[in-house]
Amino acid sequence: MSFWALFLIALGVSADAFAVALGKGLHMTRFTARHAVVIALTFGAFQALMPLAGWLLGTTFAQYIAPFDHWVAFGLLALIGGKMLYEAFSSHEDREKDTDRLNLRELAVLAIATSIDALAVGVTLAFLPVSIGWAILLIGVTTAVLTFVGVLVGRRVGARFGKPAEIAGGVILILIGVDIVLEHTGVLG
Repeated sequence: MSFWALFLIALGVSADAFAVALGKGLHMTRFTARHAVVIALTFGAFQALMPLAGWLLGTTFAQYIAPFDHWVAFGLLALIGGKMLYEAFSSHEDREKDTDRLNLRELAVLAIATSIDALAVGVTLAFLPVSIGWAILLIGVTTAVLTFVGVLVGRRVGARFGKPAEIAGGVILILIGVDIVLEHTGVLG
């Protein structure tokens, strides 16, 4: 798998963390770099660990899934991308209060919730020619950077970028799934 394909996957799974970070930034009464770093590192760590867990699951069952692994990869990526698109287009009501407090328990729950799709991506990576160490590093760093930027942008600009980020992430994941199927069936390269 090329660097760019892996980077697009990292962007795709980071989109919901970016959207949550926008919301966190939006609800800060003032920007605190320490809080932004804690949020970024928490989301980055969970987004890196979940693909590793998924990869371990996928490699354990690879012998049973190998004949149709490209369809599994496509299905998981299409499902995750479709879920992201659904959430982007469904209405969400903002009930969070503005505060300068950082609730670590809430942050951990949000990091887990936004990294579930990364677990499924990890399963997909088990069937692709990719270095899992490189993949989780790229996913974790990309998520951490985007999350930090999301907090900063959310504080300065507001939540208008959350929906487009989720839409772009969903579309990217679906297109990567289509590419995997087209390559395995011989339609591409």
